[in-house]
Amino acid sequence: MISAKGVREIKSDIREPRFCPKCGCSYTEHPALSRVDNEALICTDCSTREALDAIGVSTEEQEKIISIIHRNYAE
Repeated sequence: MISAKGVREIKSDIREPRFCPKCGCSYTEHPALSRVDNEALICTDCSTREALDAIGVSTEEQEKIISIIHRNYAE
C-alpha cells in the first residue's frame, strides 16, 4: 500500500529532480507507482518497461518503444 507521503509526492506539482530506485536515473516528471511492489515511486521509463514486461514484450522491443516515445515527446 502506498504511504501518505507517497501520495503527496505523486500529487506534487514541484518539479524537483528525483532518482529512480530501479534504474538510478534522475527525472523531473511525476513518478509512477511500481507494479512490482506497489510502493516504489519510479520514473516513467521504468514504469513503461514494467507494463510492457507484464504483457510479454521483449527487452529489445521495450527499448524500441521507449525510444519512439522519447522521439515523439521531443517534437
